Amino acid sequence: MSVARLKKLSLVGPAAHKGDTLEALQGLGCMHVLPLAPPPAEPEKISERGAHDAYKALRFLTDVADPRRQIQRDPAFDMDQFVRDVLDLMQRSRAATDRRDFLAHRIAQVRPWGDLDFPPNDVLAGNRLWFYQLPVKHREALSEVKLPWAILEQDHRYIYAVLIAPEDPGDDILPVPRTHTGSLPIHELEAQLEEAEIAIEALEAERIAQTRYLTLMRRNLSAAESAAELAHATQKVRDEGAMFALQGWVPEDRVDAVLEMAQARDAAVLIEEPGPDDAPPTLLEQPENRSAAVDLALFYQIPGYRDWDPSIIVAASFAIFFAMIVADAGYGAVIVLGLLAFWRKVDKTPAQRSWRLYGVIIAGATVIYGVMVGSYFGASPAEGSIWARLKILDLNNFNAMMMISIVVGVFHLVLANALAARAAWGRRRAFANIGWIGVLIGGFVLWLAYMNDGATLPGTVLMVAGFLTILLFTSERQITKPTDWLWRLIEGLQGLAGAMGAFGDVLSYMRLFALGLASASLAITFNDLAVQVMQALKGPGILFGLLILIAGHVLNFALAMMSGVVHGLRLNYIEFFKWGLPDEGIVFRPFARKEVQE
Repeated sequence: MSVARLKKLSLVGPAAHKGDTLEALQGLGCMHVLPLAPPPAEPEKISERGAHDAYKALRFLTDVADPRRQIQRDPAFDMDQFVRDVLDLMQRSRAATDRRDFLAHRIAQVRPWGDLDFPPNDVLAGNRLWFYQLPVKHREALSEVKLPWAILEQDHRYIYAVLIAPEDPGDDILPVPRTHTGSLPIHELEAQLEEAEIAIEALEAERIAQTRYLTLMRRNLSAAESAAELAHATQKVRDEGAMFALQGWVPEDRVDAVLEMAQARDAAVLIEEPGPDDAPPTLLEQPENRSAAVDLALFYQIPGYRDWDPSIIVAASFAIFFAMIVADAGYGAVIVLGLLAFWRKVDKTPAQRSWRLYGVIIAGATVIYGVMVGSYFGASPAEGSIWARLKILDLNNFNAMMMISIVVGVFHLVLANALAARAAWGRRRAFANIGWIGVLIGGFVLWLAYMNDGATLPGTVLMVAGFLTILLFTSERQITKPTDWLWRLIEGLQGLAGAMGAFGDVLSYMRLFALGLASASLAITFNDLAVQVMQALKGPGILFGLLILIAGHVLNFALAMMSGVVHGLRLNYIEFFKWGLPDEGIVFRPFARKEVQE
């Protein structure tokens, strides 16, 4: 796998062929379209990628618990009109629900004052009623009010009072704000609430009736997606009188197909290489059976166009890290059984089959490492058995396991810098990456020398040479005047500031040993606790011991899975990407028909 090489294509053709040309280009499905025209001034007129309205309508209908019998054929079915009708129904349902909730809240607010019929304004000589919910402790504040007032209701917490005044008495007349009750009595509010409930039921019945078109809607989703993609791309086209212009990135191996299409539609094409100021999107070329590795690598960050494809390395290192964190062959076997249980259900698409294969790789790595450390659900193999002879690592040997973790960390970061140097070869930054390789290896050699009372000269020489290389080659500033030499030196010193981060990143790999030891120790603890219960309680002790074993290992398995995923990915995404992929790119989004993409 690698990052596909792209060409920038500018296509100019007659406006009369614009629609036909765009549809043909969408059929090819190989261009990442660039905007040549400014977006519409009104945000609501901007066409988005994907059939968002169609998916919104589909979710609204699929939430119905009991859908109607499906219509399989309807020549008059109009997907666009159906989506508009469903969205209108959804809006009306939302408005009716909001109205119902408002009325219920208003009734709860005014009920303490009773079912009052408000008199006409002329009866009160222009005065109005103002309602207050006053805590009992503020009863004296009501006595000091100069306006006419009355207590309508009282409980152990509140006094429900009404004041009479032509204008709002203001917020300072009582120590609480007034309550907004509206002008309708409770019986009128309850009548409106009943009407709202009936309206909601009618709308829900209409929604249930619409579910009979779910099958037809799903069949037409790809067409809706294609139409949305076409509308989105059309807004990026520049129109100039009788001509139109379109620009985008195309993989090198598809340029001839675009040229043939353009020639058939009387369009002219300009082909350009990516310039130094261009930022082409990133398209990873991969076979279908490796799509899981690509998904894993692109989940956190898109590599830059001029970087390298990290898919295989990320997939391989994650499987190793996951196995080292779980550190139990029994748990690996459980993963295998889980894969077998769902084997046929994840066989519908190439992507699912790819993830299924990667799951087998992860489970296999976990089983192999578990055998190497001799842990089977926390139990060690019997002395003299073949499984005991396969045990070549001891999790309780802290020095050895710490050494393995450090070696893995150094190798991982050295590999990241080596690949970054290869991708940047010909630029000064490549030598800076080589300098970091010298610092990492030199630091490791120097650490080994101190641990074993060996010679420190080789490690020191490597580190000093690495630091000098970083100092001299970190900056890519062009020399145009004498002061640029000084700035290069300053930027080199800034690069050296990453030394502490480099050694800190290496130490981050200690979590592989620490989490693996924690998982194994917890499994052993549950095993010992279960045995103690079985020995202490004759008869029921067997049942309680089994329950402890099952519950304990289920909990430990869940923690191990979570730790393996989170920390296994973290070491790739944070430490590895930091050194190997310093630049972030944008993903290549082909202008294609949904049917072609599938």
